[in-house]
Amino acid sequence: MTDKYLIFGAPDIRQAEIDEVVDSLHRGWLGTGPKVARFEREFASYKGVDEHFVAAVNSCTAALHLSMIAAGIQPGDEVITTAMTFCATVNAIIHAGGTPVLADIDPYTWNIDPADIERRITPRTRAILPVHFAGRPCDMHAIMDIARRHNLKVIEDCAHAIESEYKGQKTGTFGDFGCFSFYVTKNVATGEGGMVIAKREEDIARIKTLALHGMSKDAWRRFSDSGYKHYQVVECGFKYNMMDLQAALGIHQLARVEENWLKRQAIWNRYQQAFANLPVTRPQEPEPDTRHAYHLYTLLIDEERSGISRDGFLQRMHERGIGTGVHYLSIAEHPYYQQRYGWRPEQWPNAMLVGRETVSLPLSAKLETTLTNQVILEVLAAFLKL
Repeated sequence: MTDKYLIFGAPDIRQAEIDEVVDSLHRGWLGTGPKVARFEREFASYKGVDEHFVAAVNSCTAALHLSMIAAGIQPGDEVITTAMTFCATVNAIIHAGGTPVLADIDPYTWNIDPADIERRITPRTRAILPVHFAGRPCDMHAIMDIARRHNLKVIEDCAHAIESEYKGQKTGTFGDFGCFSFYVTKNVATGEGGMVIAKREEDIARIKTLALHGMSKDAWRRFSDSGYKHYQVVECGFKYNMMDLQAALGIHQLARVEENWLKRQAIWNRYQQAFANLPVTRPQEPEPDTRHAYHLYTLLIDEERSGISRDGFLQRMHERGIGTGVHYLSIAEHPYYQQRYGWRPEQWPNAMLVGRETVSLPLSAKLETTLTNQVILEVLAAFLKL
């Protein structure tokens, strides 16, 4: 947020985060160290899993990629995911050597449609990668049933869904792997960062090895006083480890995760009420016995119905000093995937429609009442031609 422009997704950074970062600078431990280990423990506690089953990494993209490898995805293996997601979801499949297969979304929840997952399964299918879009949990009972019947791995993309729950169970704990994002706009922000939860401790052990060049000992042990002075490279790994500087932010962001969730819920509900009579499609209310993370608040703007195009609305809000987002163009709209796989948006009609009409409004724990009012007034003015 600036004096004149409301930045989309600005994180709520407080003095506790600043002091923790400064402490790391004074101590001189900037890379992977004790604060990463603390963040892992506290995240595991929040999600209700053992600390030995989590690994902090430098992005959700890295978390997805490493989970693909640990899941045993090989060249030619197919992984089914949603046609409505950020490109990182699909790219992780490709980088692991797999073949992405897109399933369409449910037109009401905008999450992956379990019935279309089932239709896309072939003898080469090895995994399902559901994305909990905008913080709304997917139909995990249906997805896990499909996975069990077809002996498939499940890798949950929880980039939007740290706080989400489905039927009393936390997202990221259903599948073989759960992957989380701490990007600057996320509900827990470390600038860049990610986390993996795995069902098996041996998978997390491998992920931690792969995340730091494939070395047998992590940097904390290698450079501390615990006695480890040597290491061996046991796999061809990556540079995916989280730094203490990032974890310093995450520790205090996570401590306020429930407080911030309540703030975003209140803003989300205010939007729902304020826009009830506009010629737009609002998001569905959370399903019974689920918990929505309220990561995004998205409207669908049909130009014929609304009298303004989605892109025209984006431009108007920008001119009025309000940052917005597009989450997302459907995957098949992008030239790279069209050229590589021959995909066309029309093959996934629900994702195509949502992707061409969607716009995300500011939704942040930092968004004060006066700024929320400003967003509401500008949205109303756009549709009422004021």
